[in-house]
Amino acid sequence: MRVPIALLWLLVATAARAQTPPAAEPSMAACLPGLVARAREQGVTPALAEAQLAGLDPDPEVLAATRRQAEFEKPIWAYLDAAVSDEAVADGRATLAAEASLPAIEAATGVDRHVLVAIWGIESGYGRVLNDPRKVRPVLRSLATLACSGDRRVATWTEELVAALRILDRGGTTPEHLTGSWAGATGHTQFMPTTYLRHAVDGDGDGRADIWSSAPDALASTAQYLRSLGWRPGEGWGGEVRLPAGFDVRLADETTVRTLSEWRALGVTPAGRVIGADTETARLVLPAGAKGPAFLLRPNFQTLLGYNAAFSYALAVAHLSDRLRGEPGFVQSWPRGDRPLAADERREIQAALEAKGHPVGGIDGRIGPRSRAAIRAYQAASGLVPDGYADTTLLERLRAGE
Repeated sequence: MRVPIALLWLLVATAARAQTPPAAEPSMAACLPGLVARAREQGVTPALAEAQLAGLDPDPEVLAATRRQAEFEKPIWAYLDAAVSDEAVADGRATLAAEASLPAIEAATGVDRHVLVAIWGIESGYGRVLNDPRKVRPVLRSLATLACSGDRRVATWTEELVAALRILDRGGTTPEHLTGSWAGATGHTQFMPTTYLRHAVDGDGDGRADIWSSAPDALASTAQYLRSLGWRPGEGWGGEVRLPAGFDVRLADETTVRTLSEWRALGVTPAGRVIGADTETARLVLPAGAKGPAFLLRPNFQTLLGYNAAFSYALAVAHLSDRLRGEPGFVQSWPRGDRPLAADERREIQAALEAKGHPVGGIDGRIGPRSRAAIRAYQAASGLVPDGYADTTLLERLRAGE
């Protein structure tokens, strides 16, 4: 899990003031000795683990953030507006020109420098937020809070906490620099501690992998990580496309892969630049249904989803990288007049679909690929446009028992 701190913390601060922390919080004092013991079992120096965890109290803003993530709460167009603003584009272009390490990193790894800078911008505002106490917080306190919270991912949070202690134990950084998002993501490009231990590299030749103070280290590490996730050198992420009148939107099922020549035979054409060669493959996705833009997504887009599983995030990185390259915005407008559904309403949709025999993969309020597949199945059975889009019209039909 990774959450861009440059976009999230104002939302989190508001949510923390409005929500009461769960009852599990008072158990943190009793939980910490077990975390120290776990760290010792994993080879962390006992004195370091005890010194760093002793006396930590839970962070209520972290607990609130688990329930309010911008990538899943905001409409996709609102998320893109914030991530790919004119200011972000201008700052990114200046960063591209100023960061001397980028050409060598791109040459060594095959990862597009524009994508690297886009990730950097979305994750930490090109490093600007890393020293802002309003937007970053101590990683150890965040992860200890989560590890002691009773959250279903306690094992994951514990693993990340131990990894953060290992970073300190091996001299990777200092506790003062080990700050980041509510989820423990840290550094210029927001690595989880386990990701740092597996993929961080020395990009500036000083013998250390310092993703907190060295932009070359952070960017080289990010490129290495993307390669490990399957990044294909020399290929793009995909692009926006135009659909012909009367197009069967059931073909935009997010999973079926066709060659670009096959998509063209169905009338799907690029809205801008060429997306790839005829024999290359892509998936068709309508993230806002038939009323919004359509995209053919190449395998490198899936790699971006490996970096952060939220579709809004991956599309923001892809689109910002294009804008940094000098390409224009999207051609098709988003359905900005639609009222965003609240989390409870999204859960209501999921529950209603489950009750009708359309499995959604869990009633969690997040409309992901399985939920959209369930929506398409329901829409098709009901004689509606099967575009997989969750909106108020769908909610009202399900409430009416239709």
